[in-house]
Amino acid sequence: MPKRITIIEGHPDVSRERFGHALANAYATGAAKGRHEVRHIAVGSLDFGVLRTREEWENGAPANGIRQAQQDIAWADHLVILYPLWLGTMPALLKAFFEQVFRPGFAIGKSDGGKGWSKQLKGKSARIVVTMGMPAFLYRWYFGAHSLKSLERNILGFVGIGPIRTSLIGMVETMNDAKRTRWLEKLRALGRGGR
Repeated sequence: MPKRITIIEGHPDVSRERFGHALANAYATGAAKGRHEVRHIAVGSLDFGVLRTREEWENGAPANGIRQAQQDIAWADHLVILYPLWLGTMPALLKAFFEQVFRPGFAIGKSDGGKGWSKQLKGKSARIVVTMGMPAFLYRWYFGAHSLKSLERNILGFVGIGPIRTSLIGMVETMNDAKRTRWLEKLRALGRGGR
């Protein structure tokens, strides 16, 4: 069954030579072949500030690019989030994007009785694709993939997104062409399946 898919490219540098960009394009190409509809958000091309207070997060007006991103996320059945691992976590711009987008009234609402939050994005699934300079197994097992787990539980899970699947791509700076091609083929296949 065709899905509506929003791809979120989280690399702050929107240069075309980034491997993450090629991975996003491969996924989108596969999704089109699978007859899925695709929208794209390039976080690095958006103009928005950093939230500094709870008041601003709860009641501030989002920038136009953030409002459009919210519409693209609301429209989607499935999110694909791609980013490079920087200092053990996602780039600061992507974290700021999530803080801006997943605001009360869009991603969460006050639960009955006014205590706690209700999850407004239930029914959406996600795939997270992380590129890194270290071996992926080292990030997962030695470092515990702590920042990935935080994104899964504390951001996406908090707003109701699930199930969440992951693809970790290590050693990107030294990866040979054959391995890059295999990863691009894998992302195309995931796109075709809407996974």
